[in-house]
Amino acid sequence: MESLVNTMKAFADQYRGRRVLVTGHTGFKGSWLCEWLLALGAEVTGLALDPNTQPALFGQLELTGRLEDHRGDVRDPETVWKCVQRINPEFVFHLAAQPLVRLSYERPVETYATNVMGTVHLLDAVRRLGKPCVVVVVTTDKCYENKEWVHSYREEDSMGGHDPYSSSKGAAELVVSAYRKSYFSQPESTVRLASARAGNVIGGGDWALDRIVPDCIRSLRRGESIPVRNKIATRPWQHVLEPLSGYLWLGACLDNPDLCLMSMAANEKVSTLASGFNFGPNLSSNQTVARLVQEVLKHWPGSWDDRSHPNAVHEATRLNLAIDKAYHTLGWAPVWSFEETVAQTIRWYRNAELEPPKIRSYTESEIAAYAQAANVVKLPWATSA
Repeated sequence: MESLVNTMKAFADQYRGRRVLVTGHTGFKGSWLCEWLLALGAEVTGLALDPNTQPALFGQLELTGRLEDHRGDVRDPETVWKCVQRINPEFVFHLAAQPLVRLSYERPVETYATNVMGTVHLLDAVRRLGKPCVVVVVTTDKCYENKEWVHSYREEDSMGGHDPYSSSKGAAELVVSAYRKSYFSQPESTVRLASARAGNVIGGGDWALDRIVPDCIRSLRRGESIPVRNKIATRPWQHVLEPLSGYLWLGACLDNPDLCLMSMAANEKVSTLASGFNFGPNLSSNQTVARLVQEVLKHWPGSWDDRSHPNAVHEATRLNLAIDKAYHTLGWAPVWSFEETVAQTIRWYRNAELEPPKIRSYTESEIAAYAQAANVVKLPWATSA
């Protein structure tokens, strides 16, 4: 119980009693974020479509009755505007997206409309409102122009993307940059806008198709061999709580720049914080898909098959993120190792048959365990209360 209390006081208590809008709150990352924000005492409002998986973490956590739940499409500017106008948020975390690479090949127009124009609609609603607000737009490591480099991508590297999903996220980053420079950099602006790029996020409650961990779980539950389509691809695997802690701490520091580690004038701090940040794992967590599957099978015995196909759609082979900026600016760093990340993830799925109240309790305990681990290594967000 003490660790849960500490969790509720994290992030310098910046979110307690504050109005927070989360777009995409019915998705995997959105549901985890809402659960954490509720534990922090925030007044949470969500705007999203219905959950698109069955089961869905949003339902398993019984979030409908615990926050202000609005259904709407970010592709509709009027829907977004009415929501922002009604809520008058103090914080916005924009997660609403079409998040799947392979689906983007099948539905490119939907992908661009959601990921690019959805971001435009959200930022323009905040601009029209003209009230003080911190906005964190969540994109992806795939926003970078992937040159299959051995070294990691830094925030100043060029945007790009081979497939519709990746390029749409690169375009969303350009939208964020343009709105920041055009509307939110003037001295009179009270909007502080940043973007956040995570690695390949895994964790309990992801039930999406065409993602390796949910694919593993579905196969293992049926007693079937896991189909692996791209075993040599290297990805920066991280538990969902890792980037979420980065988003929350970035938002808190934008709201109160004195929390960040930089020793400079307040306006200079805001200028540095209102920018793009990578929240990736340690280098040791950059592992192949085959290595990930092998680690999963240590906790849930089974087998896997190589289903590589020479005519498969293009997916990046190598992709790593540099996190120096988040470390030196925010004091943020990953907490769990690759092995612990996989262990925590599979442990959650092993408990997924529990009734919703118990799943919620288990999820809360996992957040508390993560916060406690961050407190032990003295990360500022976990020791700031």
